[in-house]
Amino acid sequence: MQILIAGVDEVGRGPWAGPVVTCAVILDPKNPIQGLMDSKKLSEKKREILSVIIKERALAWSLGRAEVEEIDKYNILQATMIAMQRAIAGLAIRPTEVLIDGNHCPDLPYKSRAIIQGDSKIQEISAASIVAKVARDQEMMSLDERYPGYGFAKHKGYGTKVHMDALAKLGPCEIHRRSFSPIAVLL
Repeated sequence: MQILIAGVDEVGRGPWAGPVVTCAVILDPKNPIQGLMDSKKLSEKKREILSVIIKERALAWSLGRAEVEEIDKYNILQATMIAMQRAIAGLAIRPTEVLIDGNHCPDLPYKSRAIIQGDSKIQEISAASIVAKVARDQEMMSLDERYPGYGFAKHKGYGTKVHMDALAKLGPCEIHRRSFSPIAVLL
């Protein structure tokens, strides 16, 4: 029996705005991909190139997400676990084992374990990290057009001075996480 490892990672736990996006990836051991590493250590251009290659060569990949309303309702950790469950459920192939970046595992019907800094150690998690990051970044660039003035294309919803200044001027919009400070303070 072939062992099928699904790597899972998330992007967007820390921002003040936008969804948390997760990805599950099962790589093809017969079709290796060079250059996989933690998405934060790659340039935007390199991530975009690798994301395309991963989607073409992986045996299976799937995105999951939790919306702002779910983040505010359940808290960011629980919303992330829900998004991870969705990504894994979306895989076209069932994994033998699931390896998750971090120190928490969602409830899964598969053998699973959390690996701290897994995105730097496990190729499948690195691949998931890259695909999730590219997907969320692209979404935040789209949201920048829908909600002009906040600078989402640049800071991707993270807490920067530019973002804080925009909040002070414009107030929160519907994609801001109401349970996160400083949004909660502004409301």
